[in-house]
Amino acid sequence: MPAMATAVALAAGTLVALAPVPAQAAAGATLPFTSVEAESAAGTGSRIGPDHTQGTLASEASGRQAVRLAPGQRVEFTVPRAADALNVAYSVPDGRSGSLDVYVNGRKLARTLPVTSKYSYVDTPWIPGARTHHFYDNARMLLGENVQAGDKVALQAADVEVTVDVADFEQAAGPASQPAGSVSVTSKGADPSGRGDSTQAFRDAVAAARGGVVWIPPGEYRLTQSLSGVQDVTLRGAGHWHSVVRTSRFIDQSGSAGKVHIEDFAVMGEVTERVDSSPDNFVNGSLGPNSSVSGMWLQHLKVGLWLMGDNDNLVVENNRFLDMTADGLNLNGSARGVRVRQNFLRNQGDDALAMWSLNAPDVDSSFENNTITQPNLANGIAIYGGTDITVRGNLVADTNALGSGIAISNQKFLDPFHPLAGTITVDGNTLVRTGAMNPNWNHPMGALRVDSYDSAIEAQVRITDTTIIDSPYSAFEFVSGSGRGFAAKNITVDGASVRNTGTVVVQAETPGAATFRGVTASGVGAAGVYNCPYPSGSGTFTLTDGGGNSGWNSTWPDCSSWPQPGQGNPDPDPGRNLAKGRPATATGSQDVYTPGKAVDGDANTYWESANRAFPQSLTVDLGSAQAVRRLVLKLPPQAAWQARTQTLSVLGSTDGSAWTTVAAAKDHRFDPATGNTVTLALPAGTNLRHLRLQVTANTGWPAAQFSEVEAYLS
Repeated sequence: MPAMATAVALAAGTLVALAPVPAQAAAGATLPFTSVEAESAAGTGSRIGPDHTQGTLASEASGRQAVRLAPGQRVEFTVPRAADALNVAYSVPDGRSGSLDVYVNGRKLARTLPVTSKYSYVDTPWIPGARTHHFYDNARMLLGENVQAGDKVALQAADVEVTVDVADFEQAAGPASQPAGSVSVTSKGADPSGRGDSTQAFRDAVAAARGGVVWIPPGEYRLTQSLSGVQDVTLRGAGHWHSVVRTSRFIDQSGSAGKVHIEDFAVMGEVTERVDSSPDNFVNGSLGPNSSVSGMWLQHLKVGLWLMGDNDNLVVENNRFLDMTADGLNLNGSARGVRVRQNFLRNQGDDALAMWSLNAPDVDSSFENNTITQPNLANGIAIYGGTDITVRGNLVADTNALGSGIAISNQKFLDPFHPLAGTITVDGNTLVRTGAMNPNWNHPMGALRVDSYDSAIEAQVRITDTTIIDSPYSAFEFVSGSGRGFAAKNITVDGASVRNTGTVVVQAETPGAATFRGVTASGVGAAGVYNCPYPSGSGTFTLTDGGGNSGWNSTWPDCSSWPQPGQGNPDPDPGRNLAKGRPATATGSQDVYTPGKAVDGDANTYWESANRAFPQSLTVDLGSAQAVRRLVLKLPPQAAWQARTQTLSVLGSTDGSAWTTVAAAKDHRFDPATGNTVTLALPAGTNLRHLRLQVTANTGWPAAQFSEVEAYLS
């Protein structure tokens, strides 16, 4: 199944487990379950959504829709595959708990599915732009019987209002047998009923099994303290439906000799709020080199794996990360050769998967073929610095506030930080309904964002074979998120399919350059390109057409306004100043009198070129070719500015490379008695995107000077 088909299935209401195929053939993980959206099921509840507004229940739902059940109402799913296990993503009002009655083909089961708000409604006031979030939770159960494709499984709210988002149907494997020669935690006194504290028994088993296997039999085990000193050992359970460890801190250690393998059990935490100073993580620190984590169910923790120190050649695969209050996994510097692949992540409270090159760079590490849905405060995948990093074959859906589907960024947060270096490969990813309105910027974040936040992008960023579907705002964004205008450069985008993007295909907000080849778009909401580098006058963002692009050749013309989803490109307004807020550059400038001052809409600020160095020029990028017929040139209107004559010519270009003379050099008188304004009529047939004023003399000062350059269609 190609990546496009995978994403369409998810958008249509089911996330179908894929048969094993080559990794490059499909985006996302090969999942052992099939998800069905509540809004695609029958029932008596009320559908909510779709909505992308931060802080709403629908905006955090899978597909941005869910079904609200009052007590006594139900939602009935048609079972998509043979199954004996069920997991449900749901939300209940803050402070409430209750249960869902479960029916199979009309017959009520004796067991109910508990629901609670205990792990939801998280507040992080120290994070700018955050609001109460993390509305959903997941609850699972073994049905105690087999159901077949086409059977009916209904969920009915028993005693509390429940919003049902999605149901996962799975055929759970039976419990595995104890490996020969392994050390069982029960032999060291662990209590499989979960009533007693099994911490010391686990520690003793780990010590006794050095070089071998610690066996965690079916049952529930309660740990009140974390494990440390874990090395050269395998910890294996009977399967995550059968062996459950209840603790909010499983392993906490700063270093290890490595060869730690953690397999096939569940770790269920009790983290109800995010406290960043507390190591409430499944793994905090280091597992050491040549370690692995596989077949795990991780839930209700702050972070799944927060990895620091030596984790070289770590493999994290085939795990489920659910309901973390912060990241699912973060490679927090020093990671070398780490492979994170074939994992499923839902409802993370920060970046679902992140690499953050703090203290030392992450090197030659990758996130590949993971399925990520509903990170509710940040990105699906975030790469903050690092060298030779790969993000390949992932499926990311339904990001919320402060989040893109994928972010490639030089945002450092702390020092010492190691920016992006080498080659950053972003290949074969599918992004569905990703991107969000950033409340700090008060404008959108794209589905795939390249962010020169704290320094220019010097790495080679290679984005290939990307599929972007139903982004609420833009598809590709290039920005310096700090607002300081660092360049986003050395970027190529090859082979992308963009469908139904809400505003634009390319949102360029900082100086830099990118080459696009084979990028096709349909259903574009407003315009192909928004190209308005910030701060005004900081430089230009150059889009190079490498061929094979289609469906997005228009440009949003007004940098003073943001395109809204589905707005469409506004009709040309003859009375609108085409140059206002547009990128401006110059051959030179004096002190604070930068080029952007000539297009900021304020006649009291001005650009002044380098002194005594004629000729000098000012160039304004209008964003797209325009039939400019009139220029208005201004100097500050105050009487302190004496009358002067500037000798100037007007040049135009459609591509920024080939220039023609629009108006020959001529003396133009600026006089405060007449407003210090000069109007130039341009010849009929003038069509230009790049407007250049070349000045060879100024009788009032040995430099070129303009306070405003205005361009009009009539």
